[in-house]
Amino acid sequence: GDPKVPVLYEVERTRTGKSFSVRSVKAIQHGKPIFTCQASFQLSQTSPVQHQFTMPTVPPPEELLTQEELIQKFLQNPNLAERYRKHLNKIQAEDVPIDIKPVNPPDVFCSEPQEPKQLFWVRARGYIGETDMKVHCCVAAYISDYAFLGTALLPHRQYHIKFMVSLDHSMWFHAPFRADHWMLYECESPWAGGCRGLVQGRLWRRDGVLAVTCAQEGVIRVNQTPNQSKL
Repeated sequence: GDPKVPVLYEVERTRTGKSFSVRSVKAIQHGKPIFTCQASFQLSQTSPVQHQFTMPTVPPPEELLTQEELIQKFLQNPNLAERYRKHLNKIQAEDVPIDIKPVNPPDVFCSEPQEPKQLFWVRARGYIGETDMKVHCCVAAYISDYAFLGTALLPHRQYHIKFMVSLDHSMWFHAPFRADHWMLYECESPWAGGCRGLVQGRLWRRDGVLAVTCAQEGVIRVNQTPNQSKL
């Protein structure tokens, strides 16, 4: 999209029921759709059928370094190759409105394949407060997209990324949460191939409640020649 051009939203009332309703949304700029969304809504209902996965056992966010602190630590290494120093400085300069604390940060100096799984503590920067839950859902949608597709690259760290972009992104909201409170983001990639990657994620509240489930497929194109050492 073009941030300088107004966006026209076309909303279709796909279905309106007693318990469930569906709306289809198309965002248009310059006469062409740039985004499509299907949103489902449900009235709050109780049911004896309830279960969830178990939240992973990890150190609390207070015991971990932020992404900025980790990058600063890497930059202090005098042997870091200049191209990677520039890349880390570029990341450091980005104004990301999210606090991120990786649980098991990958070694920037190692290009060995890793399991396609990662864990982050995440939260929105600043105070949102006890507002409409839909606001927290919108913020969580932004948070969930950050570094999500990159999970599929962990087994292929020896390659340089040429192009990577999301094709579709789905979310299911299970329980109330605060997007400005720490949540554990559990990400995994069950498959990649054909220049595409599939990732799945779960956002956990600190009390162990599964709040959100996510899934995304994206395009991943890399250079065929593996990277050289970062030292």
